[in-house]
Amino acid sequence: MFELQQIKVDIEKEAGIILQQNWQPEFVNYINHLLDTNFEKLIFLLYRIDVDEAKIKALLQIKSNENAGEIIAQAIIERQLQKIESRKNHQQQNPIAEDEKW
Repeated sequence: MFELQQIKVDIEKEAGIILQQNWQPEFVNYINHLLDTNFEKLIFLLYRIDVDEAKIKALLQIKSNENAGEIIAQAIIERQLQKIESRKNHQQQNPIAEDEKW
């Protein structure tokens, strides 16, 4: 549960938006809105979050009958989750000594 909350916070920061408590459907709507009205902003968001463009293209092609906003939103959420896991692993592998902390 903590991870979903952290993903929400990270997405809000990267996208410059505020999402409500039940944020995932709202985020899908936001992505659909960008698809319809500001594709350049969507591309910039994907770039900022570091979502693989080839992965998005492949997913959209494979799931062509599904909602593109849902597919893209899920890819963003998965990428944010990967970042969280990576940070956890990095912190466990490289703990900072107490005398070196600020």
